[in-house]
Amino acid sequence: MSEGEARGTDVSAMVEPPGTARPVSGLPDILALVCRVLIGVWFVYSGGMKIFGSGLDRFTRDVANYQLVKAPWDAVAAYSVPWLEVIAGLCLMLGILRRGAILTIAGLVVVFSVSVGWAWSKGLDISCGCHGGDAPIQYWNKAAEFAGYFILLGWLWWRESRPTNGVTRPGR
Repeated sequence: MSEGEARGTDVSAMVEPPGTARPVSGLPDILALVCRVLIGVWFVYSGGMKIFGSGLDRFTRDVANYQLVKAPWDAVAAYSVPWLEVIAGLCLMLGILRRGAILTIAGLVVVFSVSVGWAWSKGLDISCGCHGGDAPIQYWNKAAEFAGYFILLGWLWWRESRPTNGVTRPGR
């Protein structure tokens, strides 16, 4: 007899089979789903525009303009970040490895925030690099955008990490 069975706990409820999604019920679950899909779509779009829209060469120049890293690290970042955005966004949209996708996107937003903060502190008049445009960064708008990301991602993390029916389900 296992420890869970000895305590009268339903052991089968403690382990969620891989790939099993929690059913959506109630307004908070629907809002979380909508937020996950919208954030996921946004990051897939952002990464896709860097890869297929303006191109990775253009994004490499944008990364270099921040003056945070020198060549070849600007190219390493520019060729890696868009793919992380696309993969994490797809995972978030599709509900695959949701907590990992939330952490990845939050990590990207931290890196973006530090980079934009650095450029702001140096007074750089550069384009963001977000979607391949030439418009200079509107620093206060970016700060508000990042705050919104952190609020939504923090709320999603809380929703994904809380116990369900008193049982923490691994693999969410």
